[in-house]
Amino acid sequence: MRKLAPFDRSEQSTPLLILARRIHTVDDDAPEATAMLVHAGRIVAVGTAAQCRTEAGRRNLSPDTVDVGASVIVPGFVDAHAHPLMYGQMMTWVDCGPERATTIPEIVALLRSAAADLPAGRPIRGYGYEHRNLVEGRHPTRFELDQVAADREVYLMNASGHGGVVNSFTFTAHGVDRDTPDPQGGRFFRDADGELTGELSDAACNILTGVQGVKVGHHGPNFHLADEPEEHLRQLDAATGRFLAGGVTTIGDAQVSRREFDMYLRLAEAGRLPLRVSMYLLSHLLDEAIEMGLVGQFGNSRLSFAGIKLYADGTLGGWTAYFPDGYVGDPCRTGQLYHEPAEYAALIRKAHLAGLQTATHAQSPTAIEMVVSAIESALADRPDDDARHRIEHCGLPTPEQISRMAASGIRPVNQPQHYYNWGEGVEQAIGTPGERFNPLGEFVAAGVAPTISSDAPVADPIPLEAIGTAVTRVTRRGHRLGADTLRIDARTALRAHTYEGAVSLGREDDLGSLTVGKYADFVVLSEDPLAVPPERIAEIEVQQTWVDGCRRYGVA
Repeated sequence: MRKLAPFDRSEQSTPLLILARRIHTVDDDAPEATAMLVHAGRIVAVGTAAQCRTEAGRRNLSPDTVDVGASVIVPGFVDAHAHPLMYGQMMTWVDCGPERATTIPEIVALLRSAAADLPAGRPIRGYGYEHRNLVEGRHPTRFELDQVAADREVYLMNASGHGGVVNSFTFTAHGVDRDTPDPQGGRFFRDADGELTGELSDAACNILTGVQGVKVGHHGPNFHLADEPEEHLRQLDAATGRFLAGGVTTIGDAQVSRREFDMYLRLAEAGRLPLRVSMYLLSHLLDEAIEMGLVGQFGNSRLSFAGIKLYADGTLGGWTAYFPDGYVGDPCRTGQLYHEPAEYAALIRKAHLAGLQTATHAQSPTAIEMVVSAIESALADRPDDDARHRIEHCGLPTPEQISRMAASGIRPVNQPQHYYNWGEGVEQAIGTPGERFNPLGEFVAAGVAPTISSDAPVADPIPLEAIGTAVTRVTRRGHRLGADTLRIDARTALRAHTYEGAVSLGREDDLGSLTVGKYADFVVLSEDPLAVPPERIAEIEVQQTWVDGCRRYGVA
């Protein structure tokens, strides 16, 4: 029987007095300080240096002093929605994003170059393209990817992670042809003559995991492609290093299959999990979770189970979010729902009655309506003032839906970096109300506390970039879309990526703020994100990242 090994805490035996120019605690009772006393991985005093020394004396502690000088300390960032193993795996793929390729021939050249260095038969995988960012303004075709290789799988993943394009070999190897029906919750795209174009989305990605691989049916996009276990562990090591470099100390893995679950257990057993992970099992495992009695949080402070992840619709980036009247950019596309409303409502009800928190991906107003209605119905059956059901992304809720979310305690988990990277594309794709994409200010005005996260690898885990975008709503191209009422202030944004993230994970009792009794997870920043001009927040350097009172990134 596997046991979750505690992370090596030998470094925590020495008490520490942490000094800084300013410490933003994100604690309403004591919002700012200049010193913290840390012992055994937890915060035992916060205030001035004199107050912390007095507390050290009362406890008979002789702390070492860590003085970060003019730097500023904030709580460790909580990235409540990310995909660490997928992120680490894609770090081994070919980057075909806009900074490396702006045309389809450039993508083909990048993939061909990578293929030349791979053993015969090894799949060729790329990621990061957005068709609207390409000069051609369209997706590549399978025939163009056939130029990369005709004797092995070639898969070019869309930046959204909800599908992409494959070569002809891939379809042939998996028995997909022009007569193959679209799976529920997914699509094999065809041209005007009915021929496969090579593009596939959402549940159609199940073909990519092979006969023995993870299968999720129509419960979500299948990005659970297999590598050897040791390779997966190396990928997770690389990914967690990137999260720590961004100041992230806690992650909510928003789509856990048996692949991720197994790898996290292996890391935990080996004492190689340097930050905290809360796992959301994908809904195809709901019955198994209930059967095993996973109806509450379990694990240790590093690795724990949090709830169930579901999907309502697809992605705005890949044009698979559900708009029944079609996209302005392509009226023939409507996107899709993963479940019929009654089937989805039954899943929510089953999870809720078992006491499980749910986290549902939903982008379009139609999909969000399906989620809000299902949660309202489940709460009517079994009232719970603290169910904390989540809507992931929650890109385009109506004002009326936001009010109902407030009444039902539904928590939006947003990603401002989606707006930063392709806000203009959403507006082009659906017209109005695309300019309202990620309406954080409207949530706050309605009394709904937003949570900010990255959705890595869809965006890199750079919390300060996300916080800066939430404050300015300026995109990578320099445009500000929508009204100023969609913005939030820096203090609210910092709280959304720290304390509110912990609340969304059910971990606010020990994480999310620099409060006495909580774990000593904090970040040392070169400047104060609450004092610099908003447009400069993203430029602030993460100098050090600490978990359990131990430095896990940066140097003294």
